[in-house]
Amino acid sequence: MSLKYSNTTADYLPWDKNLNLIRRLYDDGNYKISLLISLGTFWGLRISDLLSLKWDDILNKDKLILIEKKTGKTREIKINLQLQRHILDCHKGIEPRTTDDFIFTSQKNTVYSIQRINIIFKEIRELYNIDIKNFSTHSMRKIFGRAIFDQSGTKAELALVKLSQLFNHSSTQITRTYLGIAKDELLETYDTLSF
Repeated sequence: MSLKYSNTTADYLPWDKNLNLIRRLYDDGNYKISLLISLGTFWGLRISDLLSLKWDDILNKDKLILIEKKTGKTREIKINLQLQRHILDCHKGIEPRTTDDFIFTSQKNTVYSIQRINIIFKEIRELYNIDIKNFSTHSMRKIFGRAIFDQSGTKAELALVKLSQLFNHSSTQITRTYLGIAKDELLETYDTLSF
């Protein structure tokens, strides 16, 4: 949790390190957090929308339709085959009582709070020695955005337009700033000069 009146920024992991973390969490039997990070980084949803998911919403499905809590907008998300397999594997590992259960619940069978998930993320950063300064629930959304942008190659501007729509930003410039792209591009300017 941040100090009152302080400014915090979520950082992102490169995609390959994100996938490695998902696998390590799964291999260590931490199925819920492995699933949370995979859904968050594959879909770019806000934590409030992830925590509202039930098994019925995603189990044996090829798409998810939800109404975003913050915007009230309907969002349709395709669940790719690899993610469907990971969902099934995590479901087997977690063994929920019913498919009507919320996915991300504590041992007391209550849905995790955002604050608790942020504490868990800080513990994961320490335990797995992850090289990221500010690892929080919002990092998942940034990991998603940066992965889409970084993998777009020559279609980077089109990727920014798509991400801007997915993130509900009013312009691609806001998306650039949000993902830290503008800052990275400005800093690269210094690398263009040489002796």
